[in-house]
Amino acid sequence: MWDRKRSWTLKTYRANGGYEGLARARRMAPDELVDLVKASNLRGRGGAGFPTGLKWSFLPAPDGLPRYLVVNADESEPGTCKDIPTIMANPQALIEGVAICSRAIGCDHAFIYLRGEVAHAYRRLLRAVAEAKDSGLLEDGFGLDGDRPLTITAHAGAGAYICGEETALLDSLEGRRGHPRLKPPFPAAQGLYARPTVINNVETISSLPGILARGPEWYSSMGTEKSKGHGIFSVSGHVAHPGQFEAPFGITMRELIALAGGVREGHELKFWVPGGSSTPIFGPEELDVPLDYESVAGAGSMLGTRALQVFDETVSVVRVVTRWTEFYQHESCGKCTPCREGTYWMRQIMLRLEAGRGLPGDVEKLEDIASNIAGRSFCALGDASATPILSGIKRFRAEFEAGYTTAAAELFPYAASAIVESAR
Repeated sequence: MWDRKRSWTLKTYRANGGYEGLARARRMAPDELVDLVKASNLRGRGGAGFPTGLKWSFLPAPDGLPRYLVVNADESEPGTCKDIPTIMANPQALIEGVAICSRAIGCDHAFIYLRGEVAHAYRRLLRAVAEAKDSGLLEDGFGLDGDRPLTITAHAGAGAYICGEETALLDSLEGRRGHPRLKPPFPAAQGLYARPTVINNVETISSLPGILARGPEWYSSMGTEKSKGHGIFSVSGHVAHPGQFEAPFGITMRELIALAGGVREGHELKFWVPGGSSTPIFGPEELDVPLDYESVAGAGSMLGTRALQVFDETVSVVRVVTRWTEFYQHESCGKCTPCREGTYWMRQIMLRLEAGRGLPGDVEKLEDIASNIAGRSFCALGDASATPILSGIKRFRAEFEAGYTTAAAELFPYAASAIVESAR
């Protein structure tokens, strides 16, 4: 759909097979729909990779009161850029997916939580919802009795990384400050407005129309044994042609870099991350690791949101990790002590090392602080902040220790790593 003229319009979407999946879903009972999604082996695309159909099945039995679908479109992970382009290029796939999921779980009011900074995407999403509603596609077939209209509310958040965490998102959607909730209870039992709630990522929900229209066998025929199907791989950084690449799970980074035109001319790969800044760093030796959840985890990292960032030999690891650490310190919600205090001190130390003014023992202190954040914070943001520091030191300890005496800008002139000529 992305290559079609005016691909974001309902007219173009329907001309290319749009809403055939919803038509099939209308002929199926909710339980049959859940079983079909289970059979496809679709896994959550928000980073966790949890089986989608199984997640839906966790909802308790209907009690006559509302249940909700919330789509997480708060795409905030540094390097991640798959959900917002999907909304811009093909929002009707998301709307159709919302309708399919809503029918499966007995929902008649679904929410799409979008980060507020992307006003252009918000406008396009609002228009897409209005088009679907005005065309009568959402008039009936939803709710617990299967005979109610579907309301889709697109909500723009205020722009906070923490609201990508599903329970903080729910608090924000309810009008409170975005703070993660203590679990249990889990959202499937007590989510939005303390009612049973399914929370899925944009890409997960947008995959449903194809699965319904072409069948679960078609979808599960792609990918690897445990990571079925296809996904969007976002390749950015020092490649000739950064962009979005839709491919089956199991493709390698070497193949993706080749599709992106290779590492920029005259340079060679130094390091890369497979799932955004919160995933452990990989080097050239991991280029042939299949990009599926199990293989990447087995190699010591996480596939996450498939935000594949490429860095060549001109880049200072200390500089990159410092920027990421500043981001996590800024975005910490402050609810728990390890993350609130730890990210602050990691930022101070990283800035010292980047400036070449590190104090004796700073690298060991970084390892100690990061190790006391990881696994001890209220939500995954603490783990995310600790990961690049621990993996960076593990792979490039000498560069961090060089920060005791020499600024990163001297060792790796920043202009040399610029991908825009005017920044040199």
